[in-house]
Amino acid sequence: MYSRSSEPVRFERDCAVVLVPQGEEVTLPAGSIGYITQALGGSYTVFVEGNLFRVAGKDADAIGKEPPEPLELAAGASDDEVEKLVWKQLRTCFDPEIPINVVDLGLVYEATVKPRDDGTREVAIRMTLTAPACGMGDILVDDVRSKLEMIPTVTEADVELVFDPPWNRMMMSEAARLETGML
Repeated sequence: MYSRSSEPVRFERDCAVVLVPQGEEVTLPAGSIGYITQALGGSYTVFVEGNLFRVAGKDADAIGKEPPEPLELAAGASDDEVEKLVWKQLRTCFDPEIPINVVDLGLVYEATVKPRDDGTREVAIRMTLTAPACGMGDILVDDVRSKLEMIPTVTEADVELVFDPPWNRMMMSEAARLETGML
């Protein structure tokens, strides 16, 4: 879901959030009032008292929204089916400032599903950022990791942040370049 609206919200409880773009974790107290500027991939970017904050999907109830539904995977799913779900999950990860998912931004260089002897799986991701000094880098990596670990049978997601090759706008999908005007 994506919203470019300015839907007003009131925090119904204290809520851990991330200050955008600094990446600093803070708590907004119950009663804080603001508005949603972006609703993508199950998380929300809200504007409160002159600042942007990212509200994780698991905390959606704090602003009167529903948390994302748990992921489902058929019993006995193949590694290929898990890999398809990995890519689907990666498309739910967004930079709080850019309304484009990390796959279409060209930030994900590699995604590998590794089966384990016990029937579980590990996912290895190599990804980058649009800028090496991005304050949201750790938050974005944690978002990727936590969303991949929501996939049934995935017990570990190893997300490696790399800067070689350096990201450039030509790594974006054509649709992403059109949407951002970065042709």
